[in-house]
Amino acid sequence: MKKLIATVLLLGVVALGAIGVLRASRLQSRVLTPSPPDVSIANATVSVERFIQSVRFQTISTQDSTQWNAAPFLEFHSWLSGAFPRVESSLLREVVNGYSLLYTWKGSDTTLAPILLTGHFDVVPVEAGTETLWKHPPFAGDTADGVLWGRGSADDKLSVIGVLEGVDLLLGQHFSPTRTVLLAFGHDEEVSGNRGAGEIAKLLKERYGAVAFLVDEGGFLTQGIVPGVQRPLAMVGVAEKSSLSVELSVMGAGGHSSIPPDHSALGILARALTRLEDHQMPARLTPATRAFFTNVAAEGSFGMKFAFANIGMLEPVVVRALLGNPQTASTVRSTTAVTMASGSPKENVLPIRATAVVNFRILPGDSVKGVLDHITDSIADSAIKVRVLGTPREPSPVSSFTSPEFRTLEKTIGQLYPKALPTPYLLTAATDTRHYEALTNNIYRFAPATVTSELLAGAHGTNERMGLADFAHGVKFWAQLIKNAQ
Repeated sequence: MKKLIATVLLLGVVALGAIGVLRASRLQSRVLTPSPPDVSIANATVSVERFIQSVRFQTISTQDSTQWNAAPFLEFHSWLSGAFPRVESSLLREVVNGYSLLYTWKGSDTTLAPILLTGHFDVVPVEAGTETLWKHPPFAGDTADGVLWGRGSADDKLSVIGVLEGVDLLLGQHFSPTRTVLLAFGHDEEVSGNRGAGEIAKLLKERYGAVAFLVDEGGFLTQGIVPGVQRPLAMVGVAEKSSLSVELSVMGAGGHSSIPPDHSALGILARALTRLEDHQMPARLTPATRAFFTNVAAEGSFGMKFAFANIGMLEPVVVRALLGNPQTASTVRSTTAVTMASGSPKENVLPIRATAVVNFRILPGDSVKGVLDHITDSIADSAIKVRVLGTPREPSPVSSFTSPEFRTLEKTIGQLYPKALPTPYLLTAATDTRHYEALTNNIYRFAPATVTSELLAGAHGTNERMGLADFAHGVKFWAQLIKNAQ
């Protein structure tokens, strides 16, 4: 009887393995066959001069509002008016809340919901003392070997100037939209976007109620990001995490360090922080991440194909593997990052109050309340006080990646980047799209430029840069997308 049971179990395992192999063999690479782009767009000549000039404006957002300089923002406004005379004369331009910009290209059929193309022209500061690490000065607008160097070249004047160039290209060809096209450019995305995109969103809600879809920054065309996958990936963010920061604090008796207690306030706090790092939020595949890895697996090794073709059985194994790398781990769980800590002001003084800040990036499907409950349960120490910093926000909804609006975006990617694989994915950072969620369920995060891991690292770091040919080709993407959306 034992032999029979063992034989049956073995046959069952073999059968499951055979089924798994069959499923893996059926996981085929997606081949898109879109029509070619419009000849007038494909053959257009695109200038990069305005893109180069744009990074010379030091439109820097600062966390400390008292250090913020408004003058470069107003100078940038004035420059745009002169740099894009066709746009200025053909579209209605409005300044929102003093510094953000809204352009309206009115369509002939006002019963159609508009499309909304967004970006931001503020940039992060260059960290003091790192200026000499730049190969070219961050605001000089230098070009070398076909690359534009400078703060904002990738994040996000790439989108702002690219969209304006796309509109200017169509205006030069006497194109008139049927569906209204809205261009919204915020001035404070790097410090929350509340005063920029937040105010534009309120205005658009009152004026239109809804838009058909929105495209903002967030995803790129990538090459070599996933090991073993050679095909370029056009990564379209269909959801994004939210950010929640909390302050943990504990009170102590203080005193001289020569007579310390068993555990100082800072020691108690350190233990709580270690517990948080040791007890991470539960991990799982979201729909966006599952779709991304399934698409990518079809381009990869047989092992990848086997795992994702049989994800129903192997999800725990796949999730465990993804947790082995910080980059992929961030796609499958709400992350915990201890970012700041303070104790006493002197080395021989015990702290009376010790504090630390922990930043969580919340996975869609998790919640602010769930994270706060997790903090309490993990620390399990009533001496630790928890205070939420700022206004907490839930993670974004997941936009459909089977809708007609997504197919329009996918079609445009296929027309301009025929070798690329368009795929939904989860953006682990935050964008201005959070402010526009009341306007549409179709929010997509994508910028038409090819980047590597090294280029991505420069966006908020040293030596930010962007290929000029990539920018010019991206202009054609924006022009084609506007046409396809009519």
